[in-house]
Amino acid sequence: MDDHVTDGADYQYDVTFTIDDGPNVPKGTAKWVDEVATPTLEKYVDSHGHLASPTYINFVNDNDPADGLGFNDDPPRFSTGYVILEGRPGMLVELHMLKDYKTRVTGNYEILAGLMELMNRDADKVIALNAAADKEAETLGAHPLGNVTYPLALGWSGETTPFLFRGYKYTRELSEVSGAMRVEYTHEPWNVSLPFQTGFKVKAETRVPAAYIVPAQWVKVIDVLTAHQVDIERTTAAWTGDVETYQCAGMAWQEPPFEGRHPTFNGEAMHDAGKYGSCVLVREKRSFPAGSAVVRLNQRLSKVALEWLEPAAPDSALQWGFFDSIFEQKEYGEAYVLESLAREMMAKDPKLKTEFEKKVASDPVFAGNPYTRLEFFMSGRRGLRLIRWDSIRWGVC
Repeated sequence: MDDHVTDGADYQYDVTFTIDDGPNVPKGTAKWVDEVATPTLEKYVDSHGHLASPTYINFVNDNDPADGLGFNDDPPRFSTGYVILEGRPGMLVELHMLKDYKTRVTGNYEILAGLMELMNRDADKVIALNAAADKEAETLGAHPLGNVTYPLALGWSGETTPFLFRGYKYTRELSEVSGAMRVEYTHEPWNVSLPFQTGFKVKAETRVPAAYIVPAQWVKVIDVLTAHQVDIERTTAAWTGDVETYQCAGMAWQEPPFEGRHPTFNGEAMHDAGKYGSCVLVREKRSFPAGSAVVRLNQRLSKVALEWLEPAAPDSALQWGFFDSIFEQKEYGEAYVLESLAREMMAKDPKLKTEFEKKVASDPVFAGNPYTRLEFFMSGRRGLRLIRWDSIRWGVC
Protein backbone atom coordinates (compact mmCIF):
# COMPACT_ATOMS: atom_id res chain seq x y z
CA MET A 1 0.00 0.00 0.00
CA ASP A 2 1.29 3.44 -1.00
CA ASP A 3 -0.13 6.18 1.24
CA HIS A 4 -0.43 9.79 0.02
CA VAL A 5 -2.06 13.15 0.53
CA THR A 6 -2.88 14.66 -2.86
CA ASP A 7 -3.64 18.13 -4.20
CA GLY A 8 -5.79 19.01 -7.17
CA ALA A 9 -9.55 19.47 -7.38
CA ASP A 10 -11.95 19.64 -4.44
CA TYR A 11 -14.71 17.05 -3.98
CA GLN A 12 -16.80 15.33 -1.34
CA TYR A 13 -14.55 12.27 -1.02
CA ASP A 14 -12.01 12.37 1.79
CA VAL A 15 -10.51 8.96 0.99
CA THR A 16 -9.75 7.89 -2.58
CA PHE A 17 -7.98 4.65 -3.45
CA THR A 18 -7.31 2.31 -6.34
CA ILE A 19 -6.10 -1.27 -6.62
CA ASP A 20 -4.66 -2.11 -10.03
CA ASP A 21 -6.43 -4.77 -12.09
CA GLY A 22 -4.76 -4.20 -15.48
CA PRO A 23 -3.67 -6.79 -18.06
CA ASN A 24 -0.40 -7.61 -16.31
CA VAL A 25 -2.23 -8.48 -13.09
CA PRO A 26 -2.92 -12.24 -12.96
CA LYS A 27 -6.57 -12.98 -13.70
CA GLY A 28 -7.25 -14.58 -10.33
CA THR A 29 -5.80 -11.61 -8.49
CA ALA A 30 -7.69 -9.12 -10.68
CA LYS A 31 -10.96 -10.95 -10.02
CA TRP A 32 -10.37 -10.77 -6.24
CA VAL A 33 -9.50 -7.07 -6.54
CA ASP A 34 -12.64 -6.21 -8.54
CA GLU A 35 -15.16 -8.43 -6.79
CA VAL A 36 -13.85 -8.49 -3.21
CA ALA A 37 -11.15 -6.05 -2.18
CA THR A 38 -12.37 -2.84 -3.82
CA PRO A 39 -16.07 -3.03 -2.84
CA THR A 40 -15.20 -4.30 0.65
CA LEU A 41 -12.86 -1.40 1.38
CA GLU A 42 -15.24 1.18 -0.07
CA LYS A 43 -18.07 -0.13 2.11
CA TYR A 44 -15.86 -0.28 5.21
CA VAL A 45 -14.64 3.32 4.89
CA ASP A 46 -18.14 4.65 4.13
CA SER A 47 -19.60 2.84 7.13
CA HIS A 48 -17.02 4.41 9.46
CA GLY A 49 -17.92 8.04 8.88
CA HIS A 50 -16.00 8.85 5.69
CA LEU A 51 -16.70 8.93 1.96
CA ALA A 52 -14.46 6.80 -0.26
CA SER A 53 -13.94 6.77 -4.00
CA PRO A 54 -12.74 3.42 -5.38
CA THR A 55 -10.69 5.15 -8.05
CA TYR A 56 -7.97 7.76 -8.13
CA ILE A 57 -9.49 11.11 -9.09
CA ASN A 58 -7.54 12.28 -12.12
CA PHE A 59 -9.41 14.76 -14.30
CA VAL A 60 -8.95 14.87 -18.07
CA ASN A 61 -8.98 18.66 -17.82
CA ASP A 62 -7.79 20.22 -14.57
CA ASN A 63 -9.58 23.42 -15.55
CA ASP A 64 -12.97 21.76 -15.97
CA PRO A 65 -13.93 18.58 -14.02
CA ALA A 66 -17.04 18.21 -16.22
CA ASP A 67 -14.81 16.77 -18.96
CA GLY A 68 -14.49 13.56 -16.95
CA LEU A 69 -11.90 11.34 -15.31
CA GLY A 70 -8.69 10.39 -17.08
CA PHE A 71 -6.97 7.08 -17.74
CA ASN A 72 -4.61 5.81 -15.03
CA ASP A 73 -1.63 3.54 -15.58
CA ASP A 74 1.22 3.40 -13.08
CA PRO A 75 4.59 2.44 -14.64
CA PRO A 76 7.10 0.50 -12.52
CA ARG A 77 8.77 3.60 -11.08
CA PHE A 78 5.65 3.91 -8.90
CA SER A 79 5.33 1.38 -6.10
CA THR A 80 1.85 0.35 -7.19
CA GLY A 81 3.17 -0.30 -10.69
CA TYR A 82 6.19 -2.19 -9.41
CA VAL A 83 4.34 -4.67 -7.19
CA ILE A 84 2.39 -5.83 -10.25
CA LEU A 85 5.71 -7.09 -11.64
CA GLU A 86 6.18 -8.96 -8.35
CA GLY A 87 2.78 -10.61 -8.83
CA ARG A 88 1.25 -8.92 -5.78
CA PRO A 89 -1.83 -6.70 -5.43
CA GLY A 90 -0.97 -3.09 -4.68
CA MET A 91 -3.14 -0.23 -3.47
CA LEU A 92 -2.70 3.52 -3.83
CA VAL A 93 -4.42 5.65 -1.17
CA GLU A 94 -4.90 9.39 -1.60
CA LEU A 95 -6.21 11.64 1.15
CA HIS A 96 -6.77 15.29 0.25
CA MET A 97 -4.88 18.43 1.26
CA LEU A 98 -8.07 20.52 1.32
CA LYS A 99 -9.57 18.38 4.09
CA ASP A 100 -8.73 19.24 7.69
CA TYR A 101 -5.96 17.31 9.42
CA LYS A 102 -8.27 15.25 11.65
CA THR A 103 -10.32 14.12 8.65
CA ARG A 104 -7.19 13.06 6.78
CA VAL A 105 -5.78 11.12 9.71
CA THR A 106 -9.00 9.36 10.66
CA GLY A 107 -9.85 8.62 7.02
CA ASN A 108 -6.46 7.03 6.53
CA TYR A 109 -6.87 5.11 9.77
CA GLU A 110 -10.16 3.62 8.62
CA ILE A 111 -8.92 2.41 5.26
CA LEU A 112 -5.87 0.90 6.98
CA ALA A 113 -8.13 -0.80 9.51
CA GLY A 114 -10.38 -2.04 6.72
CA LEU A 115 -7.40 -3.38 4.81
CA MET A 116 -6.06 -5.23 7.86
CA GLU A 117 -9.48 -6.76 8.49
CA LEU A 118 -9.79 -7.81 4.85
CA MET A 119 -6.30 -9.32 4.72
CA ASN A 120 -6.83 -11.16 7.99
CA ARG A 121 -10.06 -12.63 6.63
CA ASP A 122 -8.71 -13.49 3.16
CA ALA A 123 -5.12 -14.33 4.10
CA ASP A 124 -5.20 -17.89 2.77
CA LYS A 125 -6.91 -16.74 -0.42
CA VAL A 126 -4.35 -14.00 -1.12
CA ILE A 127 -1.41 -16.30 -0.33
CA ALA A 128 -2.80 -18.79 -2.84
CA LEU A 129 -3.28 -16.04 -5.44
CA ASN A 130 0.32 -14.89 -4.91
CA ALA A 131 1.58 -18.46 -5.35
CA ALA A 132 -0.41 -18.79 -8.58
CA ALA A 133 1.03 -15.47 -9.81
CA ASP A 134 4.55 -16.71 -9.11
CA LYS A 135 3.90 -19.91 -11.05
CA GLU A 136 2.48 -17.94 -13.97
CA ALA A 137 5.52 -15.64 -14.06
CA GLU A 138 7.83 -18.66 -14.17
CA THR A 139 6.23 -19.82 -17.43
CA LEU A 140 6.95 -16.63 -19.38
CA GLY A 141 10.29 -17.92 -20.62
CA ALA A 142 8.97 -21.36 -21.51
CA HIS A 143 8.21 -20.47 -25.13
CA PRO A 144 11.58 -20.53 -26.95
CA LEU A 145 10.16 -19.46 -30.31
CA GLY A 146 9.07 -16.11 -28.91
CA ASN A 147 5.38 -16.67 -29.67
CA VAL A 148 4.16 -15.07 -26.43
CA THR A 149 3.85 -11.29 -26.21
CA TYR A 150 4.04 -9.16 -23.08
CA PRO A 151 2.50 -5.64 -22.84
CA LEU A 152 5.09 -3.10 -21.71
CA ALA A 153 3.01 0.08 -21.74
CA LEU A 154 -0.68 0.89 -21.86
CA GLY A 155 -2.71 3.83 -23.10
CA TRP A 156 -6.34 4.81 -23.27
CA SER A 157 -8.33 3.02 -25.97
CA GLY A 158 -11.10 5.63 -26.24
CA GLU A 159 -13.60 3.63 -24.21
CA THR A 160 -15.35 5.29 -21.24
CA THR A 161 -17.54 4.08 -18.40
CA PRO A 162 -20.10 6.25 -16.55
CA PHE A 163 -18.87 7.15 -13.07
CA LEU A 164 -21.11 8.67 -10.40
CA PHE A 165 -18.90 11.50 -9.21
CA ARG A 166 -19.57 13.20 -5.89
CA GLY A 167 -18.01 16.61 -6.31
CA TYR A 168 -18.64 20.22 -5.47
CA LYS A 169 -20.15 22.85 -7.70
CA TYR A 170 -17.61 25.29 -9.08
CA THR A 171 -17.16 28.40 -11.16
CA ARG A 172 -14.63 29.12 -13.90
CA GLU A 173 -13.16 32.47 -14.84
CA LEU A 174 -10.15 33.78 -16.70
CA SER A 175 -7.43 34.59 -14.20
CA GLU A 176 -5.73 37.98 -14.39
CA VAL A 177 -2.79 36.43 -12.55
CA SER A 178 -1.96 33.32 -14.59
CA GLY A 179 -3.82 34.16 -17.77
CA ALA A 180 -5.44 30.69 -17.65
CA MET A 181 -8.86 29.55 -16.53
CA ARG A 182 -9.26 29.57 -12.76
CA VAL A 183 -11.54 27.05 -11.02
CA GLU A 184 -13.08 28.00 -7.68
CA TYR A 185 -15.04 25.40 -5.71
CA THR A 186 -18.02 25.83 -3.43
CA HIS A 187 -19.10 23.29 -0.81
CA GLU A 188 -22.44 22.71 -2.49
CA PRO A 189 -22.70 19.01 -3.55
CA TRP A 190 -22.50 18.24 -7.25
CA ASN A 191 -23.46 14.61 -7.88
CA VAL A 192 -23.12 13.85 -11.56
CA SER A 193 -22.34 11.00 -13.93
CA LEU A 194 -19.00 11.69 -15.64
CA PRO A 195 -17.21 9.72 -18.37
CA PHE A 196 -14.33 7.71 -16.91
CA GLN A 197 -11.57 6.63 -19.31
CA THR A 198 -11.44 2.92 -18.48
CA GLY A 199 -10.62 1.14 -21.74
CA PHE A 200 -6.95 0.47 -22.46
CA LYS A 201 -4.82 -0.40 -25.46
CA VAL A 202 -1.31 -1.80 -25.63
CA LYS A 203 1.10 0.95 -26.71
CA ALA A 204 4.26 -1.15 -26.56
CA GLU A 205 4.83 -4.88 -26.31
CA THR A 206 7.56 -7.44 -26.87
CA ARG A 207 7.93 -11.05 -27.83
CA VAL A 208 9.11 -12.81 -24.69
CA PRO A 209 12.51 -14.50 -25.08
CA ALA A 210 13.76 -17.51 -23.14
CA ALA A 211 16.45 -15.36 -21.54
CA TYR A 212 18.61 -12.27 -21.83
CA ILE A 213 22.37 -12.13 -21.81
CA VAL A 214 23.92 -8.87 -20.62
CA PRO A 215 27.63 -8.42 -21.44
CA ALA A 216 29.77 -8.30 -18.31
CA GLN A 217 30.87 -4.71 -18.89
CA TRP A 218 27.36 -3.35 -18.19
CA VAL A 219 27.98 -3.56 -14.46
CA LYS A 220 25.40 -0.98 -13.33
CA VAL A 221 22.66 -2.57 -15.42
CA ILE A 222 23.39 -5.93 -13.83
CA ASP A 223 23.63 -4.36 -10.36
CA VAL A 224 20.02 -3.14 -10.61
CA LEU A 225 18.83 -6.66 -11.43
CA THR A 226 20.79 -7.96 -8.46
CA ALA A 227 19.31 -5.32 -6.17
CA HIS A 228 15.84 -6.49 -7.14
CA GLN A 229 16.86 -10.10 -6.38
CA VAL A 230 16.39 -11.27 -9.97
CA ASP A 231 18.00 -14.68 -10.48
CA ILE A 232 21.16 -14.31 -12.56
CA GLU A 233 23.66 -16.86 -13.85
CA ARG A 234 27.18 -15.93 -15.00
CA THR A 235 29.03 -17.37 -17.94
CA THR A 236 32.25 -19.04 -16.79
CA ALA A 237 34.01 -18.67 -20.14
CA ALA A 238 33.77 -16.58 -23.29
CA TRP A 239 30.76 -17.60 -25.35
CA THR A 240 29.72 -17.00 -28.96
CA GLY A 241 26.30 -17.77 -30.37
CA ASP A 242 23.36 -16.68 -32.50
CA VAL A 243 21.20 -14.19 -30.65
CA GLU A 244 18.76 -11.39 -31.31
CA THR A 245 20.13 -7.94 -30.59
CA TYR A 246 18.53 -4.51 -30.49
CA GLN A 247 19.79 -1.80 -32.83
CA CYS A 248 18.52 1.68 -31.97
CA ALA A 249 18.50 5.05 -33.70
CA GLY A 250 16.74 8.41 -33.59
CA MET A 251 17.16 8.81 -29.85
CA ALA A 252 16.31 12.06 -28.06
CA TRP A 253 16.94 13.05 -24.46
CA GLN A 254 14.93 15.25 -22.16
CA GLU A 255 16.80 18.46 -21.38
CA PRO A 256 15.50 19.27 -17.88
CA PRO A 257 16.52 16.59 -15.37
CA PHE A 258 13.92 14.20 -14.02
CA GLU A 259 14.73 12.36 -10.78
CA GLY A 260 18.38 13.29 -11.29
CA ARG A 261 18.60 11.90 -14.84
CA HIS A 262 17.85 12.88 -18.43
CA PRO A 263 15.50 10.18 -19.72
CA THR A 264 14.96 9.60 -23.42
CA PHE A 265 11.88 11.09 -25.00
CA ASN A 266 10.97 13.17 -28.03
CA GLY A 267 9.24 16.14 -26.43
CA GLU A 268 5.69 14.78 -26.60
CA ALA A 269 5.39 13.05 -23.25
CA MET A 270 7.91 12.06 -20.62
CA HIS A 271 8.49 8.30 -20.56
CA ASP A 272 5.90 7.72 -23.27
CA ALA A 273 6.84 4.29 -24.56
CA GLY A 274 7.88 4.19 -28.20
CA LYS A 275 8.53 7.93 -28.40
CA TYR A 276 12.27 7.93 -27.73
CA GLY A 277 13.44 6.60 -31.08
CA SER A 278 13.28 3.19 -32.72
CA CYS A 279 14.83 -0.12 -31.77
CA VAL A 280 14.63 -3.17 -34.03
CA LEU A 281 15.63 -6.78 -33.45
CA VAL A 282 18.39 -8.17 -35.66
CA ARG A 283 19.58 -11.76 -35.51
CA GLU A 284 23.34 -12.26 -35.65
CA LYS A 285 26.29 -14.07 -34.12
CA ARG A 286 27.73 -12.27 -31.08
CA SER A 287 30.54 -12.97 -28.62
CA PHE A 288 30.31 -12.41 -24.88
CA PRO A 289 33.08 -12.35 -22.29
CA ALA A 290 33.22 -14.56 -19.23
CA GLY A 291 31.14 -13.14 -16.41
CA SER A 292 28.28 -12.03 -18.64
CA ALA A 293 24.88 -12.17 -16.93
CA VAL A 294 22.29 -14.65 -18.17
CA VAL A 295 18.78 -13.82 -16.99
CA ARG A 296 16.36 -16.64 -17.70
CA LEU A 297 12.65 -15.87 -17.71
CA ASN A 298 11.62 -19.09 -15.99
CA GLN A 299 11.61 -17.30 -12.64
CA ARG A 300 9.22 -15.43 -10.35
CA LEU A 301 10.70 -12.04 -11.24
CA SER A 302 10.56 -12.53 -15.02
CA LYS A 303 8.40 -9.40 -15.41
CA VAL A 304 10.92 -7.30 -13.47
CA ALA A 305 13.63 -8.40 -15.90
CA LEU A 306 11.43 -7.69 -18.93
CA GLU A 307 10.55 -4.18 -17.78
CA TRP A 308 14.21 -3.37 -17.07
CA LEU A 309 15.78 -4.83 -20.20
CA GLU A 310 13.23 -4.15 -22.95
CA PRO A 311 13.87 -0.74 -24.57
CA ALA A 312 10.19 0.09 -25.13
CA ALA A 313 9.33 -0.28 -21.45
CA PRO A 314 8.65 3.15 -19.90
CA ASP A 315 11.13 2.61 -17.04
CA SER A 316 13.74 0.47 -18.78
CA ALA A 317 17.48 0.80 -18.34
CA LEU A 318 17.57 2.50 -21.74
CA GLN A 319 14.98 5.09 -20.71
CA TRP A 320 16.87 5.91 -17.51
CA GLY A 321 20.18 6.45 -19.29
CA PHE A 322 22.05 3.31 -18.26
CA PHE A 323 23.04 2.69 -21.89
CA ASP A 324 23.70 6.31 -22.85
CA SER A 325 27.37 5.73 -23.61
CA ILE A 326 26.56 3.56 -26.63
CA PHE A 327 25.06 6.59 -28.35
CA GLU A 328 28.30 8.56 -28.16
CA GLN A 329 30.00 8.57 -31.53
CA LYS A 330 33.72 8.00 -31.04
CA GLU A 331 34.85 7.73 -34.65
CA TYR A 332 34.18 9.99 -37.60
CA GLY A 333 35.35 10.39 -41.16
CA GLU A 334 37.01 13.43 -42.65
CA ALA A 335 35.04 14.96 -45.51
CA TYR A 336 37.93 14.76 -47.97
CA VAL A 337 38.10 10.99 -47.38
CA LEU A 338 34.36 10.30 -47.37
CA GLU A 339 33.73 12.33 -50.52
CA SER A 340 35.90 9.95 -52.56
CA LEU A 341 34.74 6.87 -50.66
CA ALA A 342 31.06 7.69 -51.26
CA ARG A 343 31.59 7.98 -54.99
CA GLU A 344 33.45 4.67 -55.12
CA MET A 345 30.73 2.92 -53.12
CA MET A 346 27.93 4.22 -55.35
CA ALA A 347 29.81 3.27 -58.50
CA LYS A 348 30.16 -0.32 -57.22
CA ASP A 349 26.66 -0.57 -55.75
CA PRO A 350 23.81 0.99 -57.81
CA LYS A 351 21.29 -0.01 -55.14
CA LEU A 352 23.18 2.03 -52.56
CA LYS A 353 23.22 5.01 -54.95
CA THR A 354 19.47 4.71 -55.44
CA GLU A 355 18.88 4.44 -51.69
CA PHE A 356 21.00 7.53 -51.01
CA GLU A 357 19.29 9.60 -53.69
CA LYS A 358 15.87 8.52 -52.41
CA LYS A 359 16.75 9.59 -48.88
CA VAL A 360 18.03 12.97 -50.09
CA ALA A 361 14.79 13.52 -51.98
CA SER A 362 12.46 12.40 -49.18
CA ASP A 363 14.20 13.65 -46.03
CA PRO A 364 14.78 17.45 -45.96
CA VAL A 365 16.68 17.32 -42.67
CA PHE A 366 19.03 14.67 -44.02
CA ALA A 367 19.40 16.50 -47.32
CA GLY A 368 20.32 19.76 -45.61
CA ASN A 369 23.05 18.31 -43.37
CA PRO A 370 26.35 17.70 -45.21
CA TYR A 371 27.85 15.75 -42.33
CA THR A 372 24.85 13.40 -42.06
CA ARG A 373 24.95 12.78 -45.80
CA LEU A 374 28.60 11.76 -45.63
CA GLU A 375 28.00 9.71 -42.47
CA PHE A 376 25.48 7.64 -44.44
CA PHE A 377 28.36 6.02 -46.28
CA MET A 378 30.55 5.59 -43.21
CA SER A 379 27.88 3.95 -41.04
CA GLY A 380 26.14 1.76 -43.58
CA ARG A 381 22.65 1.74 -45.01
CA ARG A 382 20.95 1.03 -41.72
CA GLY A 383 22.70 3.84 -39.92
CA LEU A 384 24.99 3.61 -36.93
CA ARG A 385 24.62 0.24 -35.27
CA LEU A 386 23.98 0.50 -31.58
CA ILE A 387 24.19 -2.91 -29.95
CA ARG A 388 22.96 -2.80 -26.38
CA TRP A 389 22.15 -6.24 -25.12
CA ASP A 390 21.11 -9.55 -26.54
CA SER A 391 18.10 -11.75 -25.89
CA ILE A 392 18.52 -15.47 -26.32
CA ARG A 393 15.39 -16.84 -27.92
CA TRP A 394 16.51 -20.43 -27.70
CA GLY A 395 19.56 -22.49 -26.90
CA VAL A 396 21.64 -22.69 -23.76
CA CYS A 397 24.72 -20.73 -22.76
